[in-house]
Amino acid sequence: MVYQIQFKQTLPIPLGKAWEFLSSPENLKTITPPHMGFNITSRPEGKMYPGMIISYMVSPIPGVPMTWVSEITHVREPYFFVDEQREGPYEIWHHQHLLEEIPGGVEMTDIIHYKVPGWFLGRILNALFIRRQLQGIFDFRKKKLEELFGKYEKSDFATLFRNDRVILN
Repeated sequence: MVYQIQFKQTLPIPLGKAWEFLSSPENLKTITPPHMGFNITSRPEGKMYPGMIISYMVSPIPGVPMTWVSEITHVREPYFFVDEQREGPYEIWHHQHLLEEIPGGVEMTDIIHYKVPGWFLGRILNALFIRRQLQGIFDFRKKKLEELFGKYEKSDFATLFRNDRVILN
C-alpha cells in the first residue's frame, strides 16, 4: 500500500529566500531532529538540478544508522523540486516540495508518497510507528523554521488597523 502524508507551513520570508534555504542539501541537517543522526555523506556542488544524487546517513531507528540515497528528479526554481529515494528504508519515497508566494511570505507544502516494505507487517509498522515518526519530523521542522525565519502572521484588514482608529469621511 502506498501512503500519502502532507504538511503545510507558512513563513514570513520572500519566495527566493525560502528557495535558497530549502533547496540546499546542506540545510537538511538543521531542520532534521538531532535524534535522527542525519549526516550528508556526499557533497553536491552548485545549484540543485534534475539527476543530482545526494547520499546521507540517518537513524530512523535510534542507534541503527542506514544509508539513504536520494535523486532530485524535478526542479522548477523557485517553485518546486522532487526528491525520490534510490536507496533506503522505503520501497517507495516520493517527496514533493512546493513553494508558493503569498501576501507577506511563502506557503510551503510537502507531499510525500511512501511505501513501507513488509506487506502486512509494514501496515502495522506504519500505523504504530512510521506515520507518527514522520509527523514528529515535520513538527520539528516547523518549529526550527519558525526559529530561523519567524512566525507567519496572516495580515488582514483588522490586523493592519488593530492599534489605530480608522476614520472614514
